[in-house]
Amino acid sequence: MTLNAAGDAPPEPCAETSVYARSLIDWFAVEGRNLPWRAADFSPWGILVSEFMLQQTPVARVIPRLAEWLDRWPTPARLAAVSSGEAVRAWQSLGYPRRALYLHACATAITANHRGLVPQDIDELRALPGIGDYTSRAVAVFAYGHRHPVVDTNTRRVIARSVLGKDDAGPPSARRDLAAMTELLPVDHLDARRFNAAIMELGAIVCTARRPDCSICPIRDACAWRRASFPETEGPKKVVQKKFAGSDRQVRGLVLALLRRSDESVGVDLRAVRELWPDAAQLERAVAGLIRDGLVETTSAGLALPRS
Repeated sequence: MTLNAAGDAPPEPCAETSVYARSLIDWFAVEGRNLPWRAADFSPWGILVSEFMLQQTPVARVIPRLAEWLDRWPTPARLAAVSSGEAVRAWQSLGYPRRALYLHACATAITANHRGLVPQDIDELRALPGIGDYTSRAVAVFAYGHRHPVVDTNTRRVIARSVLGKDDAGPPSARRDLAAMTELLPVDHLDARRFNAAIMELGAIVCTARRPDCSICPIRDACAWRRASFPETEGPKKVVQKKFAGSDRQVRGLVLALLRRSDESVGVDLRAVRELWPDAAQLERAVAGLIRDGLVETTSAGLALPRS
């Protein structure tokens, strides 16, 4: 049997699924990317890890790191058995390393409170460290097949354009965004899961922020933005993130890279840390931030990754 991009059998029509949703589901079955977390046998733990890694990190960078992570720590219990510093060490180039701490804390909580099994209930998922509304819904839907609206940036953009006729979704609003997605969500649980993935995928690879390709969009004829001749949204422009070069983020990354190369039990002498960056005040500020975030701890000799 051939599986579609979500790891399911080809879609079987549900009478209660709208033409809009069916168009996206059918498109996704053919055009959706073959990503590891969409495989039918991918574990709930693997999906949870992938959701942590995919936060503000490109898919291409996540795929090889996810495979390495799950090969080393295939269950929450395996990750919980090592120090949080080992999780930070393994995170490497994924960025935003506090996610590694949250994921380790999440694995510890799952092991201690859920018999090592990723919970299915949204409230139980949301109660885990580092898991918010989006991740709890994504795991409940994509790991367990429950029917909930899942809304990310791509979903918001597609709805804003195709339904509301706006090129930009504006500031996020959980109540508004979830209500808008709920209006579109098929009643059938399997169709709802497929639709959640499909609308997200459309925003990621077709209805992109800068270069939407309407010529291949499966809902182009129903798109309110296209029918209105693509009006631009008036209002303040999005804030552009500051350059990485020379920033505190770069300095923090240099410190963490040095500590990742060190012996966990020894850490790094402060003299080696001081050689990393010429601006002593900025270096001190970056190190203080890392300590405050729990990513680094002081030792008798200098600095180390957390050892608990």
